[in-house]
Amino acid sequence: MPMYSEDIINEISSKIDILDVISPYVSLKKKGNTYFGLCPFHSEKTGSFSVSPSKQMFYCFGCGKGGNAYTFLMQHENMTFPEAIEALAEKAGVELPKAEMTNEQRAFQNKKAQLFEIQKEAAKYFYLLMRDERGKVALNYFKSRELSEETMQKFGLGYADKRSDDLYHYLKSKGYSDEVLKDSGVITIDERRGGHDKFWNRAMFPIMDQQKRVVAFGGRVMGEGEPKYLNSPETPIFDKSRTLYGLHLARSTKRNAFILCEGYMDVIALHQAGFDNAVASLGTAFTPGHAALIKRFVNEVYLSFDSDGAGTKAKLRAIPILKAAGVTCKIINMEPYKDPDEFIKALGPQAYEERIKNAENSFLFTIRILERDYNMSDPTSKTAFFKEVAGRIVLFPEELERSNYIEAVASKYGIRQDELRQLVISIAAKEALQPKSRDEGESFDQGVQIRKKPMKDKASEEAQKLLLTWISEEPFLLKGVSTYIKAEDFAEGILRITATHLFDQIQKDALAPSTIINLFEDEEEQQEVASIFHATVGELESPAEKAKALREVVIRVKRDAFKREREQMAESDPNIVLKTMEEKKIQKELENIDFYAIS
Repeated sequence: MPMYSEDIINEISSKIDILDVISPYVSLKKKGNTYFGLCPFHSEKTGSFSVSPSKQMFYCFGCGKGGNAYTFLMQHENMTFPEAIEALAEKAGVELPKAEMTNEQRAFQNKKAQLFEIQKEAAKYFYLLMRDERGKVALNYFKSRELSEETMQKFGLGYADKRSDDLYHYLKSKGYSDEVLKDSGVITIDERRGGHDKFWNRAMFPIMDQQKRVVAFGGRVMGEGEPKYLNSPETPIFDKSRTLYGLHLARSTKRNAFILCEGYMDVIALHQAGFDNAVASLGTAFTPGHAALIKRFVNEVYLSFDSDGAGTKAKLRAIPILKAAGVTCKIINMEPYKDPDEFIKALGPQAYEERIKNAENSFLFTIRILERDYNMSDPTSKTAFFKEVAGRIVLFPEELERSNYIEAVASKYGIRQDELRQLVISIAAKEALQPKSRDEGESFDQGVQIRKKPMKDKASEEAQKLLLTWISEEPFLLKGVSTYIKAEDFAEGILRITATHLFDQIQKDALAPSTIINLFEDEEEQQEVASIFHATVGELESPAEKAKALREVVIRVKRDAFKREREQMAESDPNIVLKTMEEKKIQKELENIDFYAIS
């Protein structure tokens, strides 16, 4: 993937208007200097999605999504940063520098381009063939599964002919060589039979990547034959451990979670029933690659695997993989039906929606399945069960989370909370919870140490954000504010980096807050920067009120900066006294200052 210089990125930024980028996706109405509309990232009835032309940024006050034109395309169209740069460069009329490639790299890129073309041609061919007399068997199959014509079109469903070289001859007529066809995943080339099709006499399911490009296929045999379902092998453009069926559609959902299924028909049936957030792994075990892909879009997943024994094992495998990726999950109970397709046919979408609302917590699900291995009427077996449960509860890093699960398990399985809590503490103490991974002085109940995240001072953070927003909107204020507030007065991390670059831009008369977002690669950090520039202050009608409010914000930011500095000093440090005297002096100076008057 090419890398582009900061100068190129800034040149593109200067030549595009974020309104032009977002308007095709969101209906915006002007209110003052800002435009508002319904957020494209979550479902809402009142528009809380804002676009600021002056800042060249967007921010949703409802879900917290925010960023600049680049991040909008990355989040809405799931582009990489270089892809977003290329899309906006074309829109802005900026010619990007051509990256120097070796002959080998150029040949590989050309081959990938051809492989994408082949998949597209194959998908069109399968699609049209199903609507031909030869494809009626597949068309009737899909109709028997109660799929509408609209749904069949939406998923590009098709048919591979009974002749085992039908697609091969079609692709050869399009000019593709055996050399590239053998790596396409849809054609097999061997010495004995020559070229022949990977799929024949099968109902076809095109598999698309996040950019809606066909990368592979799944095929269900018509009539007798094995295997029942067949998938394309991996190719230079298809990695099945990092591809999810239906993601090209689900990534645009306004629901805040994905439904993870096992098969093509489950995904299609759910989408047809209105659940546009359904995806599935491609006939393979769920992998960390799948989980990482999901994490890019949502933080929560509903598992809707088959309700049989194999489906239960698949759920138990997927839960820790999702947890490791930072994705929480719940389990949808579809009994007495096997899968989502059967369930919806029998009970309808509303009943499935109810099952989603009543989905089971993944930890309590694992405990319920674990219980099957123990004889709860036998005291020894019952004790062993609770020890196993306690051993799992102790792995939760947050004290509150552990306490909540202790309460839930105790209530469900008839053990006293204090007994289960003591068991958790005892196990934690025995295992010592790896001292090297703990922060000194943090504890759980009777001195058992665990890692806890440091608490944030939200009020202090909001004051810092508000000051940066204020200065970005009225940059002339920096002249007076900078007498008292430096970039170093902001908390380390995103706030300080943002302040440093914002102050530098204003001093160079090159204010462009949206470009600061590009300094961060992580999506959460980008949204945090966007939120920094969208802090709000109440209605201030008079200049005196405005000056007073700004003064109070500056005082708070400076006071907190002194506090952080003192906390880093030893109690015996004689400079503490000097620092305290300096703080009092500055606080007194700030008491009556009007930054609007001196800027």
